[in-house]
Amino acid sequence: MVRVSLTINNIYIWRVLKMAITAQMVKELRDSTGAGMLDCKKALVEADGNMDKAVDILREKGLSKAAKKADRVAAEGLVAIKISDDNTKATVVEVNSETDFVAKNDDFKAFVADAAEMALNTTATTIEALLEENHAEGKALKDVLNDRIATIGEKLDFRRFETITSEGQISGYIHGAGKIGVLVELLTDARDERVLTLGKDIAMQVAAMNPKYVSRDDVDAEYLAHETEVLTAQALNEGKPANIVEKMIKGRLEKELKEVCLLEQTFVKDSDFTIKKLVAEVAKTVGSDIKVGRVVRFEVGEGIEKKEENFAEEVAKQLK
Repeated sequence: MVRVSLTINNIYIWRVLKMAITAQMVKELRDSTGAGMLDCKKALVEADGNMDKAVDILREKGLSKAAKKADRVAAEGLVAIKISDDNTKATVVEVNSETDFVAKNDDFKAFVADAAEMALNTTATTIEALLEENHAEGKALKDVLNDRIATIGEKLDFRRFETITSEGQISGYIHGAGKIGVLVELLTDARDERVLTLGKDIAMQVAAMNPKYVSRDDVDAEYLAHETEVLTAQALNEGKPANIVEKMIKGRLEKELKEVCLLEQTFVKDSDFTIKKLVAEVAKTVGSDIKVGRVVRFEVGEGIEKKEENFAEEVAKQLK
């Protein structure tokens, strides 16, 4: 009898709590957190209907989920750029997600845009320092990131950012809806829309051709020595006489430099121009010297080793 009484009392208490949690409360919590309906309902029951406490419960559970995902590989995501109104300062950021599907999520896109805005306006030089700064939501950026992890349900990683400040002009370009982002600094006194257009054209070139260096002057001796060694071995393996190998190497190295040096490359939008010639043409048009300065190129997931998992095993993990 005692056992039945306790069971009836438990059912009664559960029903009272359930009745206290209205659909409107669940909706309000869901709207403010983005969490699932069932998760919101459970959090409200656990919090005895206290909305603030329910939010904390969801955050805590979200942080727990984020910790479980810490060993997952986030190699998808977005790159974003932000440029000051006077085009003298710009930043590029990369935020990673586990799947391309999440990279298309509006909440994720908004977070990446916010991260770029904060990176542009910060004095921080490291990700760790930037993550400690306050977001517009009134909490540290790292806490906002954890909130997004809880809401979206994937591992997210604010991987890197780089900022350029210049006395010249800075242009940028985003390719593939955020898969590649490029910033190009043009050292010039000119303040002309044609200079910014040139910068964007060069940024598009960098996105497409991914040069290793800006000019020949930037090519390091170690790279030249390595390429000379490789090209020499290729020529000898082709059975070329030793007395003409040196001339062959010179020609092949010249061709190689035209591929890896930005200023030497053929302009992708007009094969009649090299980038060097294009810069000179615009400089003549605007009546001011122009020199390509720093170039920054971020590509989503570059350098991250993607983890291959068995699909059946992955599904089994999700069911645990």
